[in-house]
This record gives sequence, C-alpha cells and structure tokens, in this order.
Amino acid sequence: MASKKTKKAESAYGAKQITVLEGLDPVRRRPGMYIGTTGPQGLHHLIWEVMDNSFDEAMAGHGKEITLRLLPGNLVSVEDHGRGIPVDIHPQHKVSALELVLTKLHAGGKFGDGGYKVSGGLHGVGVSVVNALSTYLKAEVKREGKLWMQEYARGIPKGRVKPVGKATGTGTIITFHPDETIFETTEFSLKTILDHLRQQAYLTKGIKLIVQDARDEALPSVYAFYFEGGVASYVRHINHGKEAKHKNVFYVHKLDEATDVEVEVGLQYTGEYYESVHCFANNITNPEGGTHLSGFRTAVTRELNNYARGKGLLKEKDQNLTGDDVREGLTAVISVKIKEPQFEGQTKAKLGNPEARTAVESVFGEAFKIYLEEHPADAEAIIGKCLLAAQARSAARAARDTVLRKGAMEGLTLPGKLADCSSKNPGDSEIFIVEGESAGGSAKQGRDREHQAILPLKGKILNVERARLDKMLSNNEIKSLVIALGTNIGEGFDLTTLRYHKIVIMTDADVDGAHIRTLLLTLFFRYFPELIHQGHIYIAQPPLFRVNVGKNFRYAYSDEEKLTVVEELLKDAGKNKKELKEEVPETTEGASETEEMEVSGVKVNIQRYKGLGEMNPDQLWTTTMDPTTRVMKQVTIEDAERADDVFDVLMGADVAPRKRFIQTHAKTVKNLDV
Repeated sequence: MASKKTKKAESAYGAKQITVLEGLDPVRRRPGMYIGTTGPQGLHHLIWEVMDNSFDEAMAGHGKEITLRLLPGNLVSVEDHGRGIPVDIHPQHKVSALELVLTKLHAGGKFGDGGYKVSGGLHGVGVSVVNALSTYLKAEVKREGKLWMQEYARGIPKGRVKPVGKATGTGTIITFHPDETIFETTEFSLKTILDHLRQQAYLTKGIKLIVQDARDEALPSVYAFYFEGGVASYVRHINHGKEAKHKNVFYVHKLDEATDVEVEVGLQYTGEYYESVHCFANNITNPEGGTHLSGFRTAVTRELNNYARGKGLLKEKDQNLTGDDVREGLTAVISVKIKEPQFEGQTKAKLGNPEARTAVESVFGEAFKIYLEEHPADAEAIIGKCLLAAQARSAARAARDTVLRKGAMEGLTLPGKLADCSSKNPGDSEIFIVEGESAGGSAKQGRDREHQAILPLKGKILNVERARLDKMLSNNEIKSLVIALGTNIGEGFDLTTLRYHKIVIMTDADVDGAHIRTLLLTLFFRYFPELIHQGHIYIAQPPLFRVNVGKNFRYAYSDEEKLTVVEELLKDAGKNKKELKEEVPETTEGASETEEMEVSGVKVNIQRYKGLGEMNPDQLWTTTMDPTTRVMKQVTIEDAERADDVFDVLMGADVAPRKRFIQTHAKTVKNLDV
C-alpha cells in the first residue's frame, strides 16, 4: 500500500506540472544539433534519452527496476515502474500531457515545482527528439488502474491518447524504431549498451537494470546490473587487476544540507603513475570535470597534508604535498545530484555550479579526515605513495627544466630534427610525427612547407605506462616532441601555447608501425589528455596498395578496397562483368610486395607498400598529406574508463591480462605482418 507521502507526490505530478518551451519541427531537419551525430553514437543516444527519464523517476524514489529490451527489427523498448507520464489534459494546451511530452521540445516535468528534485537535465528534449527521429514510437502508461496508449509516426500522433485496458501499478513503456533515412545505421551494439548501463547502475545504487536482447529469437540473452555499493563498487571495478595500495575503499554518500547537493565519492590508491578520476552530475559524465572536481581536489590535498603533518610524516616545516603528489595513483569517482545543474556547452562535459564545489569540499573533506584517523594502516600507505610521488616530482621538475633549457640553447626551443612550417598561426599549422628517417625525408620533401611541420622519430619511444615523468624526459624522442609541441608537460602544461592544432601520427601500416602508434597514443592519453579532448590528435591513413591496370592506377587502403579498385579499373579498361567474374581472383590476401596478373590481355600490377619510406614525396603528398585528398582519423575518447582499461592492459606491467586480450582477439586481426 502506498504511503501518504507517496500518494501526495503522485497527485502533485499531473498535467499542470508539464511546461512547454518550443515545437518539434527543427529536429528532423538538423538532427545533429540535438543528438550530436547521426552515426552509431547518435543512434545509441536515443536509448540514453529514454533511459534518463526512467533514471530520473528512480532517483526521485519511484520504481527500483528498469528494463531495456532489444527486439527484432531494430525495435527498442524501455520499461520503468515510475509514476507514469501524466495523461490528463493540459490546462493551457488542451491535449494530453503525454502527447505534449512526446511532441514538443522542452516539454517535461523537470522545469517547475512538483516534478523532480534532481534530473540529468532537460530530458523533455530527449524523449521528443527520440519520437521525431523514429519511424514508429509507441507510448504505454500505467496510471490510475488503466493502461493508456498512443502511437506516433516520425513524431506525428496516429491518434489520441486512449485507455486500452486495465493495469496494475504504475509505470511507462516507450517502444521505438529509429528512422533509417536519418541514421547511418540502425543496428544497436549490445556491448555499447551494457557498458553504459553498467556505469549507470553504479551511479544509481539500489536500482536494478535488466537488458533483454531478443533480436535473435532463437538465442535470447538477459543481463542484469545491481550494485548496493554505489561508486565504491565502481572504484573496485576500475581498479580490477591493479595493485591496490590499501584494502579499504573510502566511501561517503551524504546530502549537504547547506547547499542541498547530494554528494557520493569513492576513492582508492593504486601503484600506477597516473590518476583515474571520473566525475558525474546527475548521472551525466563530465569528462572535463568542473566545480565538483575542484572541491574534491582541494579537500584531498588539504586533508592528506593535515594528516601527514599531524603524524610527523612530513619532516620539514615547509614541506607540503602538492596536488600533483596526491593525484599520482589515485582512482576516484565523484558523483553529485543537484537540483539545477549548469553545464558548460551542449555536451555537458563540465559542471559549473559553484555550490557543487562547496558541497564536495565539505562532505568529502570531513568524511576523508575521519577515514584517515580510523584506518591508520591505509592512511600510511596513501601518504607513503604520495611522498614517493613528491620525490619523483622533484626529479621530474629538474628533468623538465633541463629539457627546456637545452631546447632554448638549441635555438627557438625547437629540436634540430624538426622541419618546422613557415606559418606561426597554430590554427592552420599541423605537425606530422613520422616513423623513421626515410619516411621523414619523403615527408619533408613532399609537404606544404607553409602549414606542415615534420618531426621524424628514431625507433620506438619509451612506454610511458611504466615510467614516471623524470625517466620519460630522459628519452630523446619524447624530449623532442615535448619541445616541438610547445605546451610543456606535467604541472607546467599550458594548452594555449600549443604550436600546431593538428598533431598527426603517421606510421607504417605494419606491426612495428602499430606499436609506435600505440606508444604515442599512450603518451598523449596519459600526459596530454587535453590534446585528445580538444580534438587535436589525428592518425594518418596511408594506402596499403597501388593498383596499376594498363596506364591507369589508383590507391587502396585495405584488402577489400584493393579488390574493388581492381574490378573498377578493369571495367574502365572495357572488361565486362562476366570477364571480371571469371578472371579476377576472389581474394588476393597474402600478396607479396608486388603481385602481377593478366585479365584478357590487360596487365594488372599490385604494389604493396611495406612502409612510408617506399613512397616518393609526390606519392606521400597525394595519398596521405594533401588536405584535399587524404584520409585521417581523429582520436576521441568516447569512454575514458574503457580507454584507461585498454591502455593499462596493453601497455601495463602485468602480463597476464595482456595475454588474455591477445588470445581473445587474435582471430579478428587482419593483415598481420610478422
């Protein structure tokens, strides 16, 4: 039986709590403005928006179970046991509140009083956008003992909201089919969904999430997530396989009454050399942190210094642990629930509410102080880790100063091997980090000298996953790169002094090239993450093959494209489909460096490029460096936690996880050159 408090909340949530800000028309014309992209990320964003409404209900205390179903034909269904979207007639707009929520932008219960204390933002935007971008959507609502239903086609109602039967309890079911004329693909990724919902389950402790994949009716699968430990469980998950410096994970979950901000923090130190901190506001990830992160950093530095000084662990009177010292090896999850979140930018990457800083600094600081006193063994292990980091920081500062002084002495702080560009405007300047002197020579000759700089690397750089900054800066190749970029590194990093807004990794298409590329990405991910977040890192895509048919030639970037190019060039040479089918081999994988064949008297020559150095300057320019013809991949971090885990597995000191990774993925590797 519902309590009086619950009944009051239900009665207070009706049509008059629904506020409408604007219409739906622009969504189908410019979907990217509302979901970011029409690629796979935007497709899955539809699910997140519908799920967010269910999470908001759960966070408000209504319903503890949410079910996501993937159905045949790319249909998706999300069911919750919340109060159910109101179905009564809106006093101003004279239609059902359910129809308003699903057909008007910014229509929802997140704006005025009586709706939600906290929510992930203006999710009335989300569910209406999902409707606009779906060929079909059905809304079913359990309220007042009845099951209400309405169907839509591309955001247009197919009829009025009407009762279609009896119902027990309350809740909402949204079923939709994404519009294949808008999205690049309408195939949902189970892995993407499970990764996202696992994270959400950690952030909403006590809520059970069920995922049913029924797309293959013969092999249905069911997954469930439920975590009582909240973000403490999340910290253990992130640190799985890492060396923990202390057994007990710090955890606090408390409402700061002064600011009305709910604070939840989990923390544990590991033996790693970098920090892994994940910030959330109302369950929305904030990769650039914000005020809650600032409050946390202030408190953790202050409390560790106070504890260390009180216990006599800091010997000198003027000795203090810095923010960098206490962040080395730190894994933390910071989650706040706030009534009116203020985010910087559409992506909600950074939280701006000043009260979040105050709340986290107060709640976390007080609880962490008590934790250190009550767990002296853990506290000593943490302080010991921080003191080692402080010693390494001093050595790193000396090494960094040496690098910069040496760079200045060499003239304009630039390394001799760098062929710089003429332009001094970072916005139209780019630097190619090239593997080897041979490729570097071709790149220097073929480049656009006005806008393109070339930095050749000799051999493989140090694996920074296993090294502190002082050891790292003793590596000549890394030193040259740091000086060339101009941003400094570590605590001296300054993004505004970046000399090139495009940093392009250009390596050979073989195992060694892939290894060098991974080493460079590890360096950028661990020590220059802002360059990735701001979209400055790119990977060049040199061709694998040059295909000559008669006097004509084209480049191909994969084995599949090679076969297509051969057929198209032969067709241009006058060969019909029957001849092609009979005479062109179905596959030419495992080709030697030069492969020759003849089709009806026409010679076909396929050259496999083993390295960039095999291309002459003109070829390298045309295929890989010319902005009008080249193909480049921009490096992004869609899931920082997953990226952190992959780098740790591939580049970390522990061999066993890497061996398992290789064994698991070995069969999916193509074009392996050994």
